[in-house]
Amino acid sequence: MQEFFIDSDGIKIHAKLEMPAGAPERCPLCIVQHGLTGHMEENHIMAVAKALREVGVATLRVEMYGHGKSGGTFAKHTLLKWVDNMLDVIDYAKGLDWATDLYLCGHSQGGLLTMLVAALRPDDLKAIIPMSPAIIIIDSARKGSIFGIPFDPVHVPDRIWMGDPKLAEGGTPVPSFCGDYFRIAQHINVDEAIASYRGPVLLVHGTADEGVPVQDSIDAAEKYENAQIVLLDGDDHGYHKHLDQVCAAVQEFVRSLA
Repeated sequence: MQEFFIDSDGIKIHAKLEMPAGAPERCPLCIVQHGLTGHMEENHIMAVAKALREVGVATLRVEMYGHGKSGGTFAKHTLLKWVDNMLDVIDYAKGLDWATDLYLCGHSQGGLLTMLVAALRPDDLKAIIPMSPAIIIIDSARKGSIFGIPFDPVHVPDRIWMGDPKLAEGGTPVPSFCGDYFRIAQHINVDEAIASYRGPVLLVHGTADEGVPVQDSIDAAEKYENAQIVLLDGDDHGYHKHLDQVCAAVQEFVRSLA
């Protein structure tokens, strides 16, 4: 395993590169991405990465702006900054002469990111795996609500707290979003992104997801030109019940690409 940082216009993107068993001279590479408030060591991220390596795919786990050990602060992160980071990660991956094909896999906000970046780099990505993609972020930004916290979607405040801001005054860490996070999200068109990517797509989603509607993935699967969807009966956003099924679905999908 190699641990290092990828430069993204002065922001250090934390990365871990791991090769499949047998150390093949050439093999595919999948970039694996966490979600909002997440990091690369979460159980579902680690499990999916391991499953990919078991079927001969190298994995590059990365942490985006304001998350994990990467540069930037959570309070200033936006989807556009994440997109910019991921484009630089893809450029890094393209420079690896042993990587035969590139795949992109992301969970939640990382799943949404996967969909957006695939539209920008359709020729670079042979296949994508959006896991429980948080398309709801865009709808929430337009309606003016995040995690049950309302705000004016027309006159978006410069900061939106995920808790009582008075606690922050007393020194207690209270996460917050910058207003630009929502202003940018309001103008993202997922349908256009879907229409711009024609490669193979695997969507995975728990039917009892408490934060991201499963219907969003069902609708996306119908809109993609070449997509399949795996629904995990009764499972939640982090796949605490059927993580083994997630891994099996990812492996079967990757095998089909050979």
